[in-house]
Amino acid sequence: MQETLPFSHLVGSENRYDAVLVGAGVMSATLASLLHKLDPNLRLLVVERLNAPGLESSAALNNAGTGHAANCELNYTPQGKEGTIKVTKALSINLAYERSLEFWASLREQGCLETSKFLHRVPHISFVSGENDVGFLRQRFDQLSSLPSFSLMKWSEDVSKLREWMPLVLEGRNLSEPIAATCVERGTDIDFGALTASFLDSLQETDVLELSFNTEVVNLFKCNDSLWNLELNNENGGRNVTAPFVFIGAGGGALPLLQRSGIPEAQNYAGFPVSGKWLVCSDQNISKRHFAKVYGKARLGAPPMSMPHLDSRWIKGSRLLLFGPYAGYTNKFLKQGSNLDLLRSLRINNLGPTLQVGIKNLNLLSYLVGQVLQKEEERFDQLKEFFPNALSKDWNLETAGQRVQIIKRTVKGGILQMGTEVVASADGSLAALLGASPGASTAVSIMLEVLRRCWSERMDSSLWKERLVELFPSYGQDPLSDSDCLTRMRNRSDDLLGLS
Repeated sequence: MQETLPFSHLVGSENRYDAVLVGAGVMSATLASLLHKLDPNLRLLVVERLNAPGLESSAALNNAGTGHAANCELNYTPQGKEGTIKVTKALSINLAYERSLEFWASLREQGCLETSKFLHRVPHISFVSGENDVGFLRQRFDQLSSLPSFSLMKWSEDVSKLREWMPLVLEGRNLSEPIAATCVERGTDIDFGALTASFLDSLQETDVLELSFNTEVVNLFKCNDSLWNLELNNENGGRNVTAPFVFIGAGGGALPLLQRSGIPEAQNYAGFPVSGKWLVCSDQNISKRHFAKVYGKARLGAPPMSMPHLDSRWIKGSRLLLFGPYAGYTNKFLKQGSNLDLLRSLRINNLGPTLQVGIKNLNLLSYLVGQVLQKEEERFDQLKEFFPNALSKDWNLETAGQRVQIIKRTVKGGILQMGTEVVASADGSLAALLGASPGASTAVSIMLEVLRRCWSERMDSSLWKERLVELFPSYGQDPLSDSDCLTRMRNRSDDLLGLS
């Protein structure tokens, strides 16, 4: 990407920005915060179709709220045919979350972020039953706990210890089959909507960030070799703005805008929407007796993203208990989107890969149909596998957020890709984020990737490197191979979690 014009050099153009960020969720808010810290003179515009920040995928009820660090999520450590556990993804996700904590710690030290508004420490537990699954979890524990990143992980098959870790899970349980769990006390629950608002509230005090709510991006196109033109529309009429850099961090709405940009890289992608639901207990007498995020294994034939979990959550200042997720289906790409979203996203170049993915993933389609047709009693039976003494009168069904899983065209045909992916134009002037979990937890690492790919010259400058080290004392080091570096990172972030 070419060098942007700093705010101080912009002459007489209220519609010219150094960067336009589409979508006021946690991704755009994180990128805006990073850009401002690296160059306080950059003029930034955040465009949001709704009337406030963080109302779609970033809203607390719309996501798992887990600080995903691979402590308890069994799908991040698949078992190979030879029986060993693959830990590469777990290590990568764990480090990415440590980067998020490191960034938040630096902002708190600078007085720019009040972490108590969105961050709570809560143990992360993996729980299984049955001889085969206990064997799997033991193998996982043996491999992970030998690594510095997971050295604090604890193991137990002792009923009294398990009852201490998760009393509601043990109450009333038939103990005729073996059970086991691992526990990492250094886990977290995060209200990503509150985090998003905290980022943007802090930036609005600087006078270089403009937030435009109730505003749609009608079109975007490259108007010359260096500037993007965005056509915006809201209740006050239309407006055109220009910028040398555009980031599309609009959750499920990112794919249609990426396609509209016309960059060649967009032709490799399609999307498959999946919605979710939670059972929610707001009875404080129950929720206060459970202090953990307890993850289990996905049912046989179910996709990895369907891992059931019973979670302590803090939403809008209240402590709740959530169980799920239950999958649903709609053609919408956003919770507050259109039923035509999926149809409108189909193109000649992505129709073939989409059909191929459908044929290859009939088990997923069957699972989604089963979830849509699931009766209330069946749904509650799944909860009782985690919480045997649960009573239906204490729980309400709530709709969670909308996810769009990535369908990617490859030389081997269309594939359904889990996780997130940054798609950037060859010149680095536009980037978009597609996909879902563990996105929000690893937002800092993802946005650093955006900066490396799209702001490479400035990232290599001595000034930005100096500022990056201020924000990330471990910057340029490898905590996975340097345990002392990892310890220093965690010593700083432990203060955020009340562990120091």
